[in-house]
Amino acid sequence: MEDRVQKAVELFKSGYNCSQSVVAAFADMYGFTQEQALRMGASFGGGIGRMRETCGAACGMFLVAGLETGATEATDREGKAANYAVVQELAAEFKKRNGSLICGELLGLKKKELVSNVPEERTAQYYSKRPCAKMVEEAARIWSEYLENHPK
Repeated sequence: MEDRVQKAVELFKSGYNCSQSVVAAFADMYGFTQEQALRMGASFGGGIGRMRETCGAACGMFLVAGLETGATEATDREGKAANYAVVQELAAEFKKRNGSLICGELLGLKKKELVSNVPEERTAQYYSKRPCAKMVEEAARIWSEYLENHPK
């Protein structure tokens, strides 16, 4: 599992967004190709579409949680509840380790900053000023720990 955590960080450092990096590190476990995983996670980067809402790394973790534990029947209330319990557990752990689930808070941004759809250029300065690689690592690690503690 440590290899998957490192793969997520490497994907992020190669230019993929935080959500894509987490999803792609685990996608093959669920029968998805790298390209499918990257598309699945594409919209969640930057706190969902760069709106600085829920952290994209956490969203990626929640997405793979759905692949693992999500209900597939519309009327399966027990299955839905079980999945929601897993997501809430993961969210609580992410928040405990990082202080927040909110991208803007994790980045230390002011509330009224304008939302832009243009991603920042990935430079050494970008990586040094952002905690995003750590968020990706934490999300992938939390998910790995979940899988290790809940074998099928």
